[in-house]
Amino acid sequence: MKEMQIVGFMLGEEEYGVDILSVNEILKMTKITRVPKSSEYVKGVINLRGNVVPILNVRKKFKGEEKIVDDTTRIIILTVNENRFGIIVDNVTEVIRIKEEDIEEPNLIDSIDKKYVDGVGKYNGRLLILLKLDQILTITGSEELKVE
Repeated sequence: MKEMQIVGFMLGEEEYGVDILSVNEILKMTKITRVPKSSEYVKGVINLRGNVVPILNVRKKFKGEEKIVDDTTRIIILTVNENRFGIIVDNVTEVIRIKEEDIEEPNLIDSIDKKYVDGVGKYNGRLLILLKLDQILTITGSEELKVE
């Protein structure tokens, strides 16, 4: 029986998840430098130990709104297809092991565009929206977000 390890996080009332193998680290909110003429979903960049890392506001993309930063706000640093970027989340819940048979196709999800959803995981009576991280990279439009 195959399992996935997922890092769970909240955006508003919904719980989302990303594959733990893509997660580099989880940071407390830090100063983000805005990049001129970038998409409204690109919050800006941070300096992470000498590397410039773009930070995306997925809450703005999925929910159309921003949340005031508080003590639970986190940045999840991810690497997908050799691109490193961060996503701002309301809070990180836990690392969860989900059996493959407990993941279903995202047939009925209306809250966010289905192209961003890999599936819906069932865990202890909760539902987690599992994100397609390669699609999150294209959140700013047709071109992939390039990270140096």
